[in-house]
Amino acid sequence: KRQEELRTYIMLIVGATALITLNIHSMFPSMIKAFRYAIFQVVTVITTTGYATTDFNTWPEISRTILVLLMFIGACAGSTGGGIKVSRILILCKTVRKELHIFLHPNAVKKIKMDGKAIPHEVVRSTNIFFIVYMLIFASSIFLIAFDDFDLITNFTAVAATFNNIGPGLELVGPTGNFGMFSWFSKLILTFDMLAGRLEIFPLLILFVR
Repeated sequence: KRQEELRTYIMLIVGATALITLNIHSMFPSMIKAFRYAIFQVVTVITTTGYATTDFNTWPEISRTILVLLMFIGACAGSTGGGIKVSRILILCKTVRKELHIFLHPNAVKKIKMDGKAIPHEVVRSTNIFFIVYMLIFASSIFLIAFDDFDLITNFTAVAATFNNIGPGLELVGPTGNFGMFSWFSKLILTFDMLAGRLEIFPLLILFVR
């Protein structure tokens, strides 16, 4: 049960790379070349590095969806990468499993554990609050930049790319595009998202609290 986050992180990379390789192999001369492009994009997205060696915006929907999901997961705890972080995803999933267990067994006493050790309630609470605030900011940002009248995929991935510090998104903000077509208002929103994502949300929000 040691290094649970690391094992999950590696499994995500391996699984996503395998699925994308199988999905895009017909677009490249060989399976090896498809694998090379797939693993590079998976690693650069989940580590929130922001590089691109090919226009993954032209890939099939399954591959594009996997990459967008990886944007939200992000890197491991303690790293300089963006995203929700693998550790928080694990805690959220374990919290859901615990609540389902308690719903079936109301008198049960069940602790959420990571690497075999019980996680303090304060950590679980702060993770839940982080996720709620994260989703509120994300949803609000998509709504606010929608006034520029671009398509939903562009708006959704523009917020995902900035909020999670990824770089490129899909459609108009794909690897061969940029954010130049957004209005100054939308750019302010996306800039706020980028700063909030980099600072883990709360340090930036504290500036607006009396």
